[in-house]
Amino acid sequence: MPKSTDLSAISCPPPIPAKFLQQRTKNKEQFMNYLSQSWLLDRRHALRAMGTFISMPLLECMLPLRASESAPATPRRSAFIYLANGVHSLNYQITQPGADYQFSRSLKPLEKHRESITPISGLHHPGSLSHHHNCISTWLTGGKLGPTDRNTISVDQKMAEVTALQTRVSSLEIALTQDSLAWTADGVRLPAMRRCSEIFASLFEEPKNGKTAQRRELRRRGSVLDANLEEVRQLEKKMGTEDKGRMEQYLTSVREAEIRTRRADVWLDTPLPVISDADRNRTNRDVPATKAGDYFRTVYDLMVLAFQTDVTRVATFSLGGEGDAFAIPEIGITESRHQLSHHGGDPGYMEKLTMYDSFAIEQFSYFLTRLAETKDLDGKPLLASTMSLFGSGMSYGHSHGNANLPLVLAGGSDLGLRHGTHLDFNRAATNFQGYTFGEDGGLTTAHYQVCSRPINSDAHMSNLLLLMAQRMGLEIDQFADSNKVVSL
Repeated sequence: MPKSTDLSAISCPPPIPAKFLQQRTKNKEQFMNYLSQSWLLDRRHALRAMGTFISMPLLECMLPLRASESAPATPRRSAFIYLANGVHSLNYQITQPGADYQFSRSLKPLEKHRESITPISGLHHPGSLSHHHNCISTWLTGGKLGPTDRNTISVDQKMAEVTALQTRVSSLEIALTQDSLAWTADGVRLPAMRRCSEIFASLFEEPKNGKTAQRRELRRRGSVLDANLEEVRQLEKKMGTEDKGRMEQYLTSVREAEIRTRRADVWLDTPLPVISDADRNRTNRDVPATKAGDYFRTVYDLMVLAFQTDVTRVATFSLGGEGDAFAIPEIGITESRHQLSHHGGDPGYMEKLTMYDSFAIEQFSYFLTRLAETKDLDGKPLLASTMSLFGSGMSYGHSHGNANLPLVLAGGSDLGLRHGTHLDFNRAATNFQGYTFGEDGGLTTAHYQVCSRPINSDAHMSNLLLLMAQRMGLEIDQFADSNKVVSL
């Protein structure tokens, strides 16, 4: 955050709409009211009385006093998983629409979840078509990023504006590199964690130096924020209307920091969930990058545990950025994903890229299996209350094609999602001539054109993000460049 006296460091984005600021104020008031409540039942006390230690999900008697009035009985959750550099499109694309589709080679690991997933074809982000290196940055924002543009809020953070009122951690950001998928309202990328032990500690362990030291540090930060805000308010009196709007954008980030600081302070007095030895051994460990499958599954186990214990309800996991996705030596892939995506028609590279795709999708299938076998508050599978979106902001990496994005939406049946079909927006376009097949029955290289420029210009990925936001309880009818909500 720039110092309050260094106004030259403050950029000049458009002002925040009054409606947004009013909602932010309302959310803050609701949150402070929530923080004033105490739990009706101490999780640790209950577990000790039972004489055992197990990983506990959220129980009704653990809900804050007023949460049951404003929140659904079963929490709503969302997870987003990003695969860099697109896919090997010829082996990934499903060509049959509707419920009778056949799984492609790359998506085969998801076949056992057919009734819980929807493969989606034909969506794109209009703003990222000419800026391929921004694919990961705009995947959840739908922002239009040029040399001087600022990103917009990502859908996970939009969701967190609602879910953070009930959870210790407003959102969880995990990434193999420094590039998380999450962006704040003022266009700042949130930092991500990578080491599994670090992720576990942030969710389930007491502060290293104790609660007293942690509270002292949090309140020191609060004092600094208060001092900065007072100084900025004095400066605002001398500003014109346009400058005040720009300053309000900057103040939004300061207010967010203030709210996070107060939240962390109050949550210090709330007991942490007790984790079983089995779950602790499975998740509180560090896995080397040479064991990618083990690492992916450990991260997914952490996400399941965070959802089950209601520590957070929103999570993002990036499997690497466009320029640095790592190799997988355990299955014979020594090249980086970026290198394989620029295969130039080389059969060896194309085969390895397909293997990489299938491997990543197999790990995602593991995540869905864990969600399906883990019970939620109402006794239903955790998958029923959890939406999960897997995909990429690029389709064909060799030419940086970023139309026809590879996407799979899973779970969320209790949120009103109905799965079991292939949703193909390419076929809704009047100029779509169908997929082209060779003599061997496979797609030809003509399919790369479908992945390079959108067939259906109205099929924005933000329409899907809007659907997910609404199913999480957000009362909005627009997200980014959405032009309608996806029907599912």
